[in-house]
Amino acid sequence: MILFIDTANLKEIEDAADWGYVKGCTTNPSLIAKEGLKQKDVIAKITTLIDGPISAEVTAEDYEGMIEQGKELFAIDPKHIVIKLPMTNAGLKAAKTFKELGIPTNVTLCFSAAQALLAMEAGATYVSPFLGRLDDNGWEAIKLIEDIVTMKMNYGYDTKIIAASIRNTEHVQQCALAGSDIATIPYGVLKKLIKHPLTDDGLEQFRVAAAKTAALGK
Repeated sequence: MILFIDTANLKEIEDAADWGYVKGCTTNPSLIAKEGLKQKDVIAKITTLIDGPISAEVTAEDYEGMIEQGKELFAIDPKHIVIKLPMTNAGLKAAKTFKELGIPTNVTLCFSAAQALLAMEAGATYVSPFLGRLDDNGWEAIKLIEDIVTMKMNYGYDTKIIAASIRNTEHVQQCALAGSDIATIPYGVLKKLIKHPLTDDGLEQFRVAAAKTAALGK
């Protein structure tokens, strides 16, 4: 399972890009608003920090506006930009058009297997089912990932599944076991993935042993 970082914070993206295992970035208007910068400026800076797919979301609600905004965002960096579209009829229509133009898309705010089916049929490059928000409302989030994976395997869709709205490390592990292609993860959760108390204990034992060995050599 490929790991993306879900943020618009440039420092977080710069850190994650150096770790060696973060291969892309997703953003949304809420994340960008926190940075106090214009969307195009943030996206342009992100393209200099991470060498992988970067989802940039349209804010227009109508088809024509989505196409216009999407083309402008894609022009920032055609090698890396993925146009993020909402799960609406206009968004799915735009996904079909962008596929015909050779522009990759990510259909977001997916909360059901039926919605994922529509995104796949529309030719979306990626579809983003949201885990955290489902959990918050009492739905079984991981079951959704499993269902979408099954549907993709049954019919041979090329659309890649991006597990989004990740809240904790357990979400990441469950998505990997369920067969999600990608998980897009907040900075704080990414940092926790590498942590385990037994790892910390083992490292401390190694430090003590190394110190003893060094002392013997003096």
